[in-house]
Amino acid sequence: MNAEPICILVCALGGEGGGVLAEWLYDCAVLAGHSAQATSIPGVAQRTGATTYYIEICPLPDHQLGGRRPVFSLNPVPGGIDLLVSSELLETVRQIGAGMASAERSLVISSSSRALTVAEKMTPGDGRHNAAALLATLQRHARECQVLDMPALALAQRTAVSAVLLGAIAGSGRLPFARSLFEEAIRRSGKGVDASLRGFAAAFAAVASNRAQQAQAQAYAQALLAPVAAAASMASGVDSSAAAVPEALRSALPEAVHAIAALGHARLCDYQDPAYAALYLQRLQAVVAAERAADPAAAQGWALSCAAARWLALWMAFDDIVRVAALKASAARALRVRREVGASADEVVKVYDHFKPGVAEFAALLPAGLARRLTAWDDRRRGRGLEPWAMPIKLGSHTVFGALALRILASLKGQRRRGSRFAVEQALIQRWLDAIQRGAAESWALGHALAECGRLVKGYGSTNERGKANLLHIAEQLAAARAGASAAQRAAAVAAACQAALADDAGSALDATLAAHGAPARPLRAQPIHWYRRRPAPADAAEPGRVRQH
Repeated sequence: MNAEPICILVCALGGEGGGVLAEWLYDCAVLAGHSAQATSIPGVAQRTGATTYYIEICPLPDHQLGGRRPVFSLNPVPGGIDLLVSSELLETVRQIGAGMASAERSLVISSSSRALTVAEKMTPGDGRHNAAALLATLQRHARECQVLDMPALALAQRTAVSAVLLGAIAGSGRLPFARSLFEEAIRRSGKGVDASLRGFAAAFAAVASNRAQQAQAQAYAQALLAPVAAAASMASGVDSSAAAVPEALRSALPEAVHAIAALGHARLCDYQDPAYAALYLQRLQAVVAAERAADPAAAQGWALSCAAARWLALWMAFDDIVRVAALKASAARALRVRREVGASADEVVKVYDHFKPGVAEFAALLPAGLARRLTAWDDRRRGRGLEPWAMPIKLGSHTVFGALALRILASLKGQRRRGSRFAVEQALIQRWLDAIQRGAAESWALGHALAECGRLVKGYGSTNERGKANLLHIAEQLAAARAGASAAQRAAAVAAACQAALADDAGSALDATLAAHGAPARPLRAQPIHWYRRRPAPADAAEPGRVRQH
């Protein structure tokens, strides 16, 4: 008679109802007549860590124990977890890294969703952990795993993630309890019962479906499945993507570039107009021609052109107040907001948008002469110690006035072409593209490294300006021909500088990389120095360490 407890470790982020889930599991065991114990280990705030809940349940009902009482542990033991449940993918892998899961013992139920950590958000480049690598780690260290998009299920059923987690646990069949007992535990809680039961049922069905599919896959021989997968990929991937590629792109670009170029072309048509998208195609054709000359056999799979197509589209669709207004006023955004707050069709949702446009945003839409005057006026203000001028605006985009204001601003696409920033951005883009073509003429690797530097241009405001300055400095100083430096060496230096620029906002890593490769340092940017008059101390203030006498 095996009476070893079933060990369950639940990991939940702040506000996801992990404590409620632990209570449901405990209550379910009690309702079934099993001894159980639940403890919790508080975590820290929100995404910097999870609160873990540890539950041990005796697999046998009390009446089969012959009067004996089980002794439970208060803490989980690495490698001794039967059921690891987590509401976030990285948190699941964190527990696996702590040794909690075992490939011989543990069933892992995890959400496929991510809540980015502070460290991931702080990285200037793409600091996200690779989701495929996280899933692979999970699969290697679990006897069995069930992975669902739990926040999506919870949102669809308008309930909390805890109810979805409970449904996934029940559907896994790991606990010796009937479904009705899990549902009775939810009813006994008395709060949000209907919504919780909906979320429970959705997750139960999803896990049951996954288990049925896994069992069927194991029953069939691999030889029977291979032709089916091959036929599905041939039927779906190639033809559908080719149909989405405009004819102009299909005839002008290599097939390997079609998918990313089609996305860029559609983005720029929406951003400005078809003529602007045609300029994108024209620029991309020049890059393709340079790569074709550098790699006639296409041995590199057109990686240079694909990189240029991606970063060129993003740069050409730079953010400005016209673009922001268009995004705020879009119907897709209104639907997304309603979906996120869980509003029904008959409920009114009020949305207030906060803007703070400054001189740079207004000057961007003005002709060059007026823009220079306005910028010089703001520079003089800052030189006197004043803050940069800005106009705080709170706009109710759900109102007629707010929606109309956004629509009018979004309609100023034509003015964007006549604005000062548009001309500046096009000139900078062309300098980057010229550097790519010059680099590709020397070696494919150098051209590719310069194309990948396009990822430095992102964000808005000072972040965007800093990225462009770093890119052009790398392209025109580090990639330029230097005595004793081959094209391959300069390509490696450009790639290293790009990674260094993405490593930190301050640019310390980039400066060190530039110096290490013999390139000139970045020019210093002028910063105003403000002098403040020290406030005189009160006449009767005592000096430190001295007692006043009366």
